[in-house]
Amino acid sequence: MAKIRIVYASVTGNTESIAEMLQEHMSGKGHDVDCANAENVEAKALGTGFDCVLLATSVWGTDTIELPNDFAAYEDAFSEMDLTGKKCAAFASGDSGFELYCAGVDFIEEQYKAVNAEILLDGLRVDGAAPENKDQIIAWADELLSKL
Repeated sequence: MAKIRIVYASVTGNTESIAEMLQEHMSGKGHDVDCANAENVEAKALGTGFDCVLLATSVWGTDTIELPNDFAAYEDAFSEMDLTGKKCAAFASGDSGFELYCAGVDFIEEQYKAVNAEILLDGLRVDGAAPENKDQIIAWADELLSKL
């Protein structure tokens, strides 16, 4: 079984709910899953000791994305993280009515590519709250687990 780290930044609680749902589902499948708010995980140690890293952040802004304070330490630290060759994926919640819908996924995936991390599958983009999108979240988790 895999050792998986889930790290998220959540302003409204939606991204946190997705993270918790992923943790519960993956743990239920026998994986060792650590789930934490980004403010509680040192950026440089993000990938150390884990087979897979899942990152998530909400964003806002009109022309360019603005990251929440909880995720600010990660913005400039990707080059210092131990993610080269690490299996990774991204997820976010958002509102599809906004121009930058789930742009946190795009930001994270760009950073993964820059440090040569292995992106296991396209990022999960959840329109709204986790409970209403449980089937989508679980299907994404199962696809990710099949690639570990």
